[in-house]
Amino acid sequence: MAGNRIAVHSTALSLIVLMIMMILSPVAEHPHLNEEKISETSGRQLDDVDCSGYTFEDLFDYNFALFNINIEDDWATSSMSATAYVNGSNSATVRENLDGLFDGAPGGNNSWISTDEREAVREIGPKCIVDMDTRLGIREGIPHRGGVDWNDFEFVEEGIALDEVDLVPNGHAEERNCQNLLASNNCTEVPVSVTDDLQISLFVKGGESNNMRFDQLPNKGASNFTLALNVTNMTNADLLLTFPIIQGLRISNFSMQDDGVEINSYEPEETYLPDGSLMIKQHVDYDKADWPIGRNLFIDFTTSAPESNDIPQWSGAAPNNNSIIPVMTGMEYLAVSGEEISTWASDSNGWTMECEFANPAWSSRQDTNGNFLVTSPSTTSTTAECSIKDPFGAQNNDTLTFTFGQPFTSEGQINDGENIDFTITPTGLVSELSIVAHAHQSQTMGTSRSVSVTTESVTIPLPMEGLKPGNVMIMGSAQSSNMLTFNFMLDFELEKESLPPVLDLTVNFEGKNATWDASGYKFTLRGEVLDPDGEEVSLVLNLCGYQATDFTKVGKNWEIDVSIATCKQQGITEYDVTIKATDDSGKNSTLSVLVKDPYETSDNSGGSSDDSDSDSESSGLPSVSLLATLSITLLGAAFARRKLE
Repeated sequence: MAGNRIAVHSTALSLIVLMIMMILSPVAEHPHLNEEKISETSGRQLDDVDCSGYTFEDLFDYNFALFNINIEDDWATSSMSATAYVNGSNSATVRENLDGLFDGAPGGNNSWISTDEREAVREIGPKCIVDMDTRLGIREGIPHRGGVDWNDFEFVEEGIALDEVDLVPNGHAEERNCQNLLASNNCTEVPVSVTDDLQISLFVKGGESNNMRFDQLPNKGASNFTLALNVTNMTNADLLLTFPIIQGLRISNFSMQDDGVEINSYEPEETYLPDGSLMIKQHVDYDKADWPIGRNLFIDFTTSAPESNDIPQWSGAAPNNNSIIPVMTGMEYLAVSGEEISTWASDSNGWTMECEFANPAWSSRQDTNGNFLVTSPSTTSTTAECSIKDPFGAQNNDTLTFTFGQPFTSEGQINDGENIDFTITPTGLVSELSIVAHAHQSQTMGTSRSVSVTTESVTIPLPMEGLKPGNVMIMGSAQSSNMLTFNFMLDFELEKESLPPVLDLTVNFEGKNATWDASGYKFTLRGEVLDPDGEEVSLVLNLCGYQATDFTKVGKNWEIDVSIATCKQQGITEYDVTIKATDDSGKNSTLSVLVKDPYETSDNSGGSSDDSDSDSESSGLPSVSLLATLSITLLGAAFARRKLE
């Protein structure tokens, strides 16, 4: 295993580059493949590829790469995620290489990299990756440095997912439609010389639990074992290796070797995560001038006790004894964030808090981020004695007793369309609660309201002004003496209904609805439109059987030039204009405006202007139906009242 040159970070783009080389390039370009191999594969389809014998570093230069490998609890499977970052001129080189590898295919090797080429890369990548070794092996027993039968990791095709960012930058200034005749309808391309940064990622496919496997380690990490990784040509990378929870698991030794000779290198860093698992961080680099020297990393692990170990200590930030920790019962609930609980104690090797509950139906745990999670039945409260312990079993004899429980129950209803009636009922866990809450929607919040609750239920209205139509939740916090702050987000499946836009017409200085152009073939209408919910509003004008949407909008003001050419063709001289305003929720308002042609001559006047036009518009009000006028007036009044409140 240790002499194998297949890269652990066989990520999306590199692997497919190798695959495409084997499919499209002539025999002379593949020194690893003999003529018989080429003959066998010359007629194969894209889904029948062989990527064994190649490494990522053979063809691809990254600026930095991060590889995250998790050994699963069964000690037989593993999940890996990898992200390679390519910047500046290196990204242009990658694009050029990819385009060149499509030589002979439509749109290939034309100095432009296309979305069609990108999709070809994504489609068949997992089939290529599964042929490659991970360059990662494990073996139990005394420390090993090669020359043994390693338990090698291998990829699992169905667990592999690939992605990239900005291989073909979207909306780039030099972007164009693909020029080759066989391009897909939506194909776009950019020059390979583009230097926009790009990223390449490999991760576990959705619905799958892992993307690597190995023969189950017989001792499952409970005794000595060695992990080996070939890092040849890894120019600048960080490796994160996380192991299952094994009490006392630690590094006993490590070494980096070039062709079997130990060299100075970065030391692996041990971190014990709050859930008790061990994470190793290792930085590796490789000078290309050292090629073809093979470089291998060996890390030895043991569960034997260290020579010395300190005991975790409570800090002054820990809650007082007999403090109350509020939770929502009947579920697993995040009681204390990892950031907060990390300040409660200290230990050089990390620590966790373990609680023994008076009610055995309750339990707790800390996740890898340190969050303290409590699982409970629907009972109101219970007590627990909590202690702190480090990964090697050292435990502080001082314990703290906490009361865990739900401080209140609640309900939420929308009755008037403008507020949420939030009803709070205390459970008796504390004698008094100070609660601050608001209607909440993603990053938008309504006005906060506060209340003091003692023994009786209290209902407070939470304004929804400024929130958009749709789902609305309640967010807030509750405080009481000797109780940790209770931050809550409550979803009562409430929906804020949409109100229609308020649409109005503005008369001109002469008191008329419209301002005519000197040509007599068009007029201008102006007005205001405002949506009470703050949604975007679209406007459509209808006249003489045609529609227009070319409104000019600045803030709440709108304006449109209306041509009467179609009306003239139909002999129409009185123009019944209808304007419809529709918001994002589909609610709409309609405004009807009557405009007469001031240039139309009367049959009895010998060509003089019809003065009745002026009379009909002298009031300065749009000609609208009674129902429309009443609707708009009421909506305007409702909106104004909300603003005043």
